[in-house]
Amino acid sequence: MNVAFLVAPEGVEQTELTDPWRAVKEAGGSPVLVSTDSGTVRAFHHLDKADVFPVDKVVGGTGVSEYDALVLPGGVANPDALRLDERAVAFVRGFFDAGKPVAATCHAPWTLVEADVVRGRTLTSWPSLRTDIRNAGGTWVDEPVKVCTAGPTTLVTSRRPDDLKAFRDVFLAVFRRVPRP
Repeated sequence: MNVAFLVAPEGVEQTELTDPWRAVKEAGGSPVLVSTDSGTVRAFHHLDKADVFPVDKVVGGTGVSEYDALVLPGGVANPDALRLDERAVAFVRGFFDAGKPVAATCHAPWTLVEADVVRGRTLTSWPSLRTDIRNAGGTWVDEPVKVCTAGPTTLVTSRRPDDLKAFRDVFLAVFRRVPRP
């Protein structure tokens, strides 16, 4: 299972990157850190700077066909930066076009809103995104994890860092069902 983790060069919530990353590795998968710039990404613990992580691939230099699934970690600044990068938005939309599963936590659904892939879907997120999701045609629910199978892409979403255990258990179960070529 080859899983892309898409993050901006700065602003990803560290635990929302490292916890799912570790889960993919422990499940025998290969996580790949994809960003909009080469070099490193700076994670945060809420508003405080945290660790730095090396970028494996750059959007535009990698494609959806290289991965089985996509994880979008949150953090307030991370998805806000991603949604301003046309290549990142197209990369996300590509997973939906290909029918590959996507998992997004906390503020990450902002990128999904920008990619115009929430219409007709039910999802959860950090509560402040509920109006954005509704305005984009989605249905927002206040649940620790929500799986939406509307359309060819299964979407797994979660609200906050406190929900990470449930989030990773559910998205791993969904990702394991992906047929391999």
